Amino acid sequence: MKIDMHCHVKEGSIDSRVSVDEYITLLKKKGFQGMVITDHNTYNGYRYWKNHIKGKRHTDFVVLKGIEYDTRDAGHMLVIMPEGVKMRLLELRGMRVSVLIDLVHRNGGVIGPAHPYGEKYQSFANTKRFYKSPELIKRFDFVEAYNCCENAEANAKALRLAKKYNKVTVGGSDSHKTNCVGRAYTVLPEPVTCETELISMIHKKTAFETGGTYYDKTTKERMGKVNKVLVYSFWVYNKAGELLRRHGRNTKMEQENPVDPIDPIELYYTK
Repeated sequence: MKIDMHCHVKEGSIDSRVSVDEYITLLKKKGFQGMVITDHNTYNGYRYWKNHIKGKRHTDFVVLKGIEYDTRDAGHMLVIMPEGVKMRLLELRGMRVSVLIDLVHRNGGVIGPAHPYGEKYQSFANTKRFYKSPELIKRFDFVEAYNCCENAEANAKALRLAKKYNKVTVGGSDSHKTNCVGRAYTVLPEPVTCETELISMIHKKTAFETGGTYYDKTTKERMGKVNKVLVYSFWVYNKAGELLRRHGRNTKMEQENPVDPIDPIELYYTK
């Protein structure tokens, strides 16, 4: 089963130009059978799929729920929770990665660094936490070893990291534009129909085939050295967001049961 495990749709990510419907249509044309929606710190893209498309169109295509979480200290993390587990805390960015790992594992999910050798501040291996706490890599369930928006050297380093620590490897396009969709893939040895089945494969350390074709029209490629401005702007954005959402996170964590796997996540959704 060929899937894209790192997808951004415009219904969930403000920097994406591809709708869920268009994304699926493009992937199907390229021979994909599924995708994991991993918008930035929100499940809104998946909610749109669930409320407006699921059961009506693309019934031959599997859409799974994930998230790309911005940590306070270790860059972006891809997180997949079991079917039916709804976690509002994962939509409040800025947790320390050690806390995030505990939270995810306690509730049956899996977590791994997105583009680990990508941009500074956004990628695990290019953060201070990577050097201060090298043991953290042992706690991850998988590593994104192929991201078509990263160069060959970054992907090669990610693959070596995964092999060194015997981690499952996944591949994703990290697409935000139509001409990037489907440029990276993960091939599963057997089909899955829900997040729980995919998580089970990862827990069993099932070998996935990953690969794709490099996308050379990313913002950093076009801007060159000027892209450093965006990198440092992200650092400011992430720090500010962490502070603004700290109270909300702390409140949720202090509640007796901050994660309720029964109540639908739509209860927390505000338009």
